[in-house]
Amino acid sequence: MTSELAENILHQVEKNGEVNSLDLVNVFNEDHQKIIGAIKSLQTLDNVIEVEQINHKKWEPTAEGEHVIQHGSHEAAVYHAVPENGILQTEIMNSVPYAKVGFSKAIVAGWIKLDKSSGKPMVTRNVSTIEDTTQNNLKNFDNLTDNIKLEYKKRKLLQENIIKSVTVRKGSNFSIKIEKQEADLTSDLLVNGAWKGKKFKPYNFDAMGSALDVGHLHPLLKVRAEFRKIFLEMGFMEMPTNNFVESSFWNFDALFQPQQHPARDAHDTFFISEPKYTKNFPQAYLEKVKQVHSKGGYGSEGYRYDWKIEEAQKNLLRTHTTAVSARMLYKLMQEGEFKPVRYFSIDRVFRNETLDATHLAEFHQVEGVVADYNLTLGDLIGTLYEFFKKLGIDKLEFKPAYNPYTEPSMEIFCFHEGLGKWIEIGNSGIFRPEMLLPMGLPEKVNVIAWGLSLERPTMIKYKLNNIRDLVGPKVDLRMVYNNPICRLEKVSNKNSFKVNGSHDDNSIVINSTKNNQCLQGQSYVIFCDPKYPIYWFESLLSLAENCFTSSVSTHLHSSVLNPSEDLKNFCNKFRTNEKTDISIIFIWKSIGIDPLLKASGMREIFGEINIARFFNRLIESVNKSLLKYESNGTKYANKIDMVLEKMHLSMHKENNYKLNDLRSKSKTRYVLGDLSIIDVMLEAQR
Repeated sequence: MTSELAENILHQVEKNGEVNSLDLVNVFNEDHQKIIGAIKSLQTLDNVIEVEQINHKKWEPTAEGEHVIQHGSHEAAVYHAVPENGILQTEIMNSVPYAKVGFSKAIVAGWIKLDKSSGKPMVTRNVSTIEDTTQNNLKNFDNLTDNIKLEYKKRKLLQENIIKSVTVRKGSNFSIKIEKQEADLTSDLLVNGAWKGKKFKPYNFDAMGSALDVGHLHPLLKVRAEFRKIFLEMGFMEMPTNNFVESSFWNFDALFQPQQHPARDAHDTFFISEPKYTKNFPQAYLEKVKQVHSKGGYGSEGYRYDWKIEEAQKNLLRTHTTAVSARMLYKLMQEGEFKPVRYFSIDRVFRNETLDATHLAEFHQVEGVVADYNLTLGDLIGTLYEFFKKLGIDKLEFKPAYNPYTEPSMEIFCFHEGLGKWIEIGNSGIFRPEMLLPMGLPEKVNVIAWGLSLERPTMIKYKLNNIRDLVGPKVDLRMVYNNPICRLEKVSNKNSFKVNGSHDDNSIVINSTKNNQCLQGQSYVIFCDPKYPIYWFESLLSLAENCFTSSVSTHLHSSVLNPSEDLKNFCNKFRTNEKTDISIIFIWKSIGIDPLLKASGMREIFGEINIARFFNRLIESVNKSLLKYESNGTKYANKIDMVLEKMHLSMHKENNYKLNDLRSKSKTRYVLGDLSIIDVMLEAQR
């Protein structure tokens, strides 16, 4: 854009009062974009011009529409291609442009007809003359109504274009002469006093500053910081892990791992060639370790082999940070009397792995260790639940496993909502007495420990499928730059709500956890007979309000006449058009006493009792403390099933069991001690 063009625009504004940028194209014979560029440069001046954006809609024929204007509509072309005595359909389709569209339009218009009686489809004229309305309309499309234009737009014969332009008017400081404004106050302007007669460009204090060339935390470091914060919140102390090179003694022998174990093979471990050996060991402790390996002790028979000091002296790149845990427990007992401790570490370990999309030879291990009197497997499981709960993971399963230095040992699995399956995330166990007692720990002291990788949760958090995208020479630095800080979706236990109608109608507070990610978008259809409405359903949804949001809509089947007021007001509280976690459609239909539930991708659930079980499990999957069922164990679930079956038989009058027995039992307490689906159903039937 030249200043000459800008000045010419100002002269046009001076002459006409206001001008449109599209009109200036014809005046100056310039491209519209150049005109816009010149106007934008004038906008940088202080109120010299005022600019208004104008959007103009313009209808134009498409390339196909131009074809219709020149040669007639597709249906007319098909009609004119049919001779008096008819023609085969295949010949029409092969000889006429746009024959497929034209043929169907001509059939609908009644211009032609198709005869298949001879075995070969024959096309003949159905009228003697036609009027090509489509061609005539397109020739004069400016006079068409909007509805007709939209119809031709659907046929891709017309298109609506939006033409953007600007209208330029005089500003409060309008001038036809452009004076260059100074951008900087230089020393020359100050020395000569020339700044007094100059105009300066205004400062834009809202403009973003220049991006500084600074470093950014790698996603691994972001997740590591979050893990470290969780350990510190739980009262753990961080272990020093700055020694990547470790001796086989601390890495294997001190952990009661035999010297012939496959992990000591060069195919699994990186051994150091220089220095190859180390001889700096606590001799008294080394002798105890040798004794328990070769001859046994502390109630163990040991491995009964010839333990060699040469194997223990070999240096290697540590294969786990548990070697550091062993050092710390030994150091603890060297300081004097035992005291309960909690240790954690997050650092690199090295294994001679085959490289693939999920494995590297170098990775990070996250380890937690708790030492105290009389710790049990229950303490380990409870600690793991608390630890992973802070990570936002509340669905855990444990599988028995084998580790040389822990007994019992468990692999840890969690349900990954995004993948929709259970995945292994770590390992855990209780350190063996053969490892702890030679260090001098008291016999009643147990040590629970667990470990997991840092890379796998980071890949899940940042949605990476290949570990090479996370570490290594192929890492995209823009990924490091652009990724946000790590914020784990932690579970909160602060929400609570009240459930009425129990303990002599006194309200009790039940903690709830709103974790409805797995429910979002689920929908269910329930067919229910209006003679047997399931009134307890509204109570159930009210109970679960703080767990997930619900919407209910009801519809009448043609078999239902004159619905009662109860049906009209059924679940009125949950009638909403807003998006909710689950939606339920009730269809009142004469189907008998047993309702039917259907859901996409799921088999049908038949019967009121089975539907109650289903929604009990649904609520329990979000909040285990709300409606007790399977979370209380198989014996408790079996008791609920037995009562539900009795309720089912009573509803169908197959025996003399009375629901009143249960109602009277639940006046002062829950039927089975905890709030269950039984209590909700009984309360609704009172």
